Amino acid sequence: MSAPIATDRERGTAHTMVGALNAALRDAMRDDERVLVFGEDVGRLGGVFRVTDGLQAEFPDRVFDTPISEAGIVGAAVGLAFAGWKSVVELQFDAFSYPALEQVIDHVAKMRSRTLGRVEMPIVLRIPSFGGIGGKEHHGESPETYYVHTAGLKVVVPSGAIDAYRLLRRSIADPDPVVFLEPKARYWAKEPGELTVDGPGIGEAVTVREGRACSLIAYGAMVARCLEAADVVAAEGLDVRVVDLRSLVPLDDDALRRAAEETGRIVIVHEAPKTLGLGAEIAARVMELAFDHLEAPPVRVTGWDVPYPPAALEERYRPSVARIVAGIRRAVTY
Repeated sequence: MSAPIATDRERGTAHTMVGALNAALRDAMRDDERVLVFGEDVGRLGGVFRVTDGLQAEFPDRVFDTPISEAGIVGAAVGLAFAGWKSVVELQFDAFSYPALEQVIDHVAKMRSRTLGRVEMPIVLRIPSFGGIGGKEHHGESPETYYVHTAGLKVVVPSGAIDAYRLLRRSIADPDPVVFLEPKARYWAKEPGELTVDGPGIGEAVTVREGRACSLIAYGAMVARCLEAADVVAAEGLDVRVVDLRSLVPLDDDALRRAAEETGRIVIVHEAPKTLGLGAEIAARVMELAFDHLEAPPVRVTGWDVPYPPAALEERYRPSVARIVAGIRRAVTY
């Protein structure tokens, strides 16, 4: 491993997710000369959210800006994978990734299968995602379902700084392509701890709060909201478990089964629209895995089935603490 990026890392400094992601990129590039970082404004500017700040100065030949062409950026990553490079691509905002979907679906996701394993696709697509920053149109979306439904991709979503570092390091080392969705609303939230690759890997959920009354299943920024909701109902005498999925592909079926078996009630929370959102898949899996243990149907607390609204209406669209609390009450009183 390389030397720590921050001299006080070992003293349990509180890290922002932006700082943790920056450290993960820097450490990965120090450890492996095949790692490249590129995208729109990632070089001189250091990224719109400053995740790549300072990297070009240290790695001038491996961190570079690209033209404004998402399909071209991802297509270049595919070609570089054939030549043995590991590309970490930043697609500047969630909705900006849509012009690259053809490349992602037809080439990034399928190339390893198409070549019978002879060509690996060690590509990480970093996508600042979801709402919570009051962005304009095309700057706040929940694109996870498109990627989860595309066989051949892994999809991960950190909820805090420490796990962001761990997941990004693991994603860069993975021989398969990984879609790395970064919750913009959590970029500046601070979390104490050591930045290390040790801990749960891709495909493992974690229980961030224990409880017996019901289980809240969430990912990204909604984990923090679920913890707030759990505090609210705790004052009413309800102890609620909170499970952070972390990995959407692969999903941790064992964690879903345990949550259903040990609490009997499931509330699934995500920002994406309800129809065909990930909550539908989670609810179906829970029914298949632990139907006999359920005391109530799974409850979904989600975004609405409408286009993502302008900034003034954003918080009426995203699941609020009050809506999550209402979902908990529906589950426990069924």
